[in-house]
Amino acid sequence: METSIPTLSGRTSGGRVIYLDHSASTPVDARVLEAMMPFFAEHYGNPSGIHAQARASAQALDQSRREVAEILGCKPKEVVFTSCGTESDNLAIRGVAFAAAQAGKGQHIITSACEHHAVTHTIAQLCEHFGFQQTVVPVDRWGMVDPADVKRAIRPDTVLISIIYANNEVGTIQPLAAIGEIARERGIPLHTDAVQAGGYLDLNVDHLNVDLLSLSGHKFYAPKGVGLLFVREGIALLPQQTGGGHEGGRRAGTENVPYIVGLAKALKMAQDMRSTENERLVRLRDHLIQSVRATLPDAQLTGHPTQRLPHHASFVIPGVEANVLLMHLDLMGICAASGSACNTGAAEPSDVLLAMGIPPQLALGALRLTLGRSTTSEDIETVLEVLPAVVRRLSALQPM
Repeated sequence: METSIPTLSGRTSGGRVIYLDHSASTPVDARVLEAMMPFFAEHYGNPSGIHAQARASAQALDQSRREVAEILGCKPKEVVFTSCGTESDNLAIRGVAFAAAQAGKGQHIITSACEHHAVTHTIAQLCEHFGFQQTVVPVDRWGMVDPADVKRAIRPDTVLISIIYANNEVGTIQPLAAIGEIARERGIPLHTDAVQAGGYLDLNVDHLNVDLLSLSGHKFYAPKGVGLLFVREGIALLPQQTGGGHEGGRRAGTENVPYIVGLAKALKMAQDMRSTENERLVRLRDHLIQSVRATLPDAQLTGHPTQRLPHHASFVIPGVEANVLLMHLDLMGICAASGSACNTGAAEPSDVLLAMGIPPQLALGALRLTLGRSTTSEDIETVLEVLPAVVRRLSALQPM
């Protein structure tokens, strides 16, 4: 039985599909795929074995762990490979929370109003089913957390603080180092969902003052299905996946060696080219933002105007509904999003935008354009030609 693959729904007038959804997922870099290939059919042994095939896989696993640790500024044994960023978030939050509760330290968790659902839903389940309590600190109109609010939220029974590094919907970068200083003074572990930051920001865990950090490979040109969690030595973590003694006893299951090799290769490439690529992306992003605001004066930038991811442009546009706008852009060969890829398709305003004080009706008109390595200045000019015309047409035909 043959499997049919859906064709792209539209192309620009020049015949090119313009992909501006890199915060949702990135293509696998050809160099990453090349590094992965030998570990599918040539070096296929289980790294837990002792024969030659197993040793080849174990060597690749150890090398990948060392490469990642060098980027994070940590010890190789502090790196835990997982299946994705969501699993990394879950392992960090549940693992620390259950270990602390078991030790009688408390059951209070602090987080923010602009977290990914991998964090918020996990903490909500802990509160609903396991007796934990949470304090959600607010964000300002830019989606920024005030470290002073985190400090005020700390209680004697606080066992974990989890604050996102950079928001997936609006791109705002949080003052993690300052929050980490507060957490360290009180002896409270700080976890960060750094999934959006992997290819663009400094990941040195000592610079950030974090104790746990989550990453996902497919956000920086590695495959979907692989992630990692940094766990600082000395942090008590109750495993959430049990079985063998893999990953230092913190995450059972035979390691996905080809994908881990790909993750390490992609992360090193992203960090090596971070400075020059970020400079290029910022130029394109700023031109895009300025031009959208000039041609669509009612469009409002969401997220911090300067403390934001270098590739990230996000808006709310009055008079249009996001999913309708996205479909029309898709028909014109432009791939975009309305916010989190996990939420796209839901005709409800984003919790993050509401937390920033954006009215619900306006929040329904969210548009996120995230650039990547393949994005050219010509692509941006095409978007700037197409987007205003589509918005004006939809505003006239289907006013909200």
